[in-house]
Amino acid sequence: MLSRLTRPQAVAVCAVPVVALVATAAFAPLPFSVAQPGMTANVLGENKGTPVITVSGAPTRRTSGQLRMTTIEATGPDARVSLGDVFGNWFRSDRAVMPRDSVYPSGGDVKEIEKHNTAQMRQSQDAATQAALKYLHLSAGKVKVTLRLADVGGPSAGLLFTLGIVDKLDGDGSGGDLTGGRTIAGTGTIDAAGKVGAVGGVALKTQAARRDGARVFLVPKAECADARSNLPEGLRLVPVTTLRSAVDSLVALEKGKGAVPSC
Repeated sequence: MLSRLTRPQAVAVCAVPVVALVATAAFAPLPFSVAQPGMTANVLGENKGTPVITVSGAPTRRTSGQLRMTTIEATGPDARVSLGDVFGNWFRSDRAVMPRDSVYPSGGDVKEIEKHNTAQMRQSQDAATQAALKYLHLSAGKVKVTLRLADVGGPSAGLLFTLGIVDKLDGDGSGGDLTGGRTIAGTGTIDAAGKVGAVGGVALKTQAARRDGARVFLVPKAECADARSNLPEGLRLVPVTTLRSAVDSLVALEKGKGAVPSC
């Protein structure tokens, strides 16, 4: 014979598995990473006592101002991110909850991911050198550029590397600095033809830039909307699509002449 449960008893019985599921979800690892503003580095200067850009085979110029590449710091690819971590960071302006696959390539262990990021950085440096020398009409066979930036992986420093090479070799083309003595920050990939690409994490990178003294931030045009979200006070966004557009905007800022685009 079957017995019938009262409504309160039925609710209590049904609530048990629901509570168990919620408790399990709260502590189970989820496929997310939590990111925050990371370090920045002046590509015209030194990083950990080593010049970021070294040029041989052509005269270089003394520069003023700074060109700061920006980064984000994210929980590691093997870190356990729980539902509590997601909820705790979701509404913070200085944090971002991102799909892990958008931060790290899927299917690899920590060593494989580090190897991948190192390879991306190396490719980015090669492309930055090619783009800068092509822009300046210099031969890669005569001019050698060495780029060193410790503990940073991925391709997002490409644009700033390129601008740093241009500034060290040619400045604004008429004896001045690309920076105009300012602290300029930015992000963006670059290819050998000088095309600038999107990178992700720009809302956090703008915060890192302003924290470290930047007043101008170069951002891939396609990411203007992301860069405007939680934009720090006193930081001016300048959208770029190519190396040429980035140089033109910096020269216009320096000389106070010409149009400077904005997001």
